[in-house]
Amino acid sequence: MTLPVVIVGGLHADARRSAVRELLTTVPCSVALHHDLATAAEGTVRRLVRDASGELSRGEAPLVGDCACCALREDLVPELRRLAADGRTRLAVVELWDSVEPRAMAEVVAAHGGGALDLTNVITAVDPALVLPYLANGDDLAEAGLASAATDRRTVGDTWARQLEYPPVLALVDGADADDEDRALLAQLHPTARRVHIGSGELARLAFAGFDTEAAAAAQHPACALLPQEADEAGVATLVWHRHRPFHPERLYEALEDLACAAARSRGRFWLADRPDTLLAWEAAGGALCVENTGPWLASLPDAAWEMVPPVRRAAAALGWHPEHGDRCQHLVFTSPGLDGEGLARLLDSCLLTDAEYAAGREAWKRLPTAFGALLDPVS
Repeated sequence: MTLPVVIVGGLHADARRSAVRELLTTVPCSVALHHDLATAAEGTVRRLVRDASGELSRGEAPLVGDCACCALREDLVPELRRLAADGRTRLAVVELWDSVEPRAMAEVVAAHGGGALDLTNVITAVDPALVLPYLANGDDLAEAGLASAATDRRTVGDTWARQLEYPPVLALVDGADADDEDRALLAQLHPTARRVHIGSGELARLAFAGFDTEAAAAAQHPACALLPQEADEAGVATLVWHRHRPFHPERLYEALEDLACAAARSRGRFWLADRPDTLLAWEAAGGALCVENTGPWLASLPDAAWEMVPPVRRAAAALGWHPEHGDRCQHLVFTSPGLDGEGLARLLDSCLLTDAEYAAGREAWKRLPTAFGALLDPVS
């Protein structure tokens, strides 16, 4: 018998617990599993299994390589498969610990279910009034007591952004503190998500809707991510900045601090004149910016290598193919209350190559100062 599994996560713990409680009370024979990573400093991760009536069992899993998330992965699938073999559970609800990101756990369940498990959906629970405070929080997870390992360098803001943007369903608590600005921000950050209210009864149906980890991963990949569109509502705006000309590395580097702080959330892909073959990812939240090398642009690959590229990426590249630069482009999206879209666009435009620099050609571009070396080049 295949056991349906739904993942419920998010840093908004009260909202998350409310969503799990609704699933347990509305889906007969459902069971929730929760791993508490707060005890990792003691060398273990605590597991709680419960249903609508209360606790069913408790257990502990030892840390794996000083990594609480690794211990969770090692313990979660065997527990789920035990429930599947028992045959009495209709739905397994995996309630993630606060800072655990749903993508990692979704891919673990999908990859190691062995035919016994069926990942049927991923849900992030949200308190709309807390979206901006969490997104703007640049503190390290360690400072907040939420790090999953000694080496965990994530911030509250960037972790929350990924928790919010990955799942197809957002479960919202109804709170008097949320206003139109909060709801507009949430809608612009993840416009394709199905937003349902906890207590409406819809979660039970959506828990079985189905989930495709490969499609979800493709939707997050910088080369073909489903980025938000232009919007302006209730004081919240989204700027979509799209250009083909490359950035001057030094001018962009000097503007990074201003750009990272210009919006509550920004993301996308870009290219530098001195690294014309490298697709760079841009992610910022809480004033913290992550710039990452995500491999080559398709235009830099030989034709034979294209067969190894997923079809969704080839299709995305074809939609915006430039006669000279191929799929190389600047595609950055900024979302925030009080966004100065015009000023932001001017700043970004000033970081592009000038007409004279552009006319000098690619060999000259490669001799420009390598300003991003500290961020992109590994230390030997």
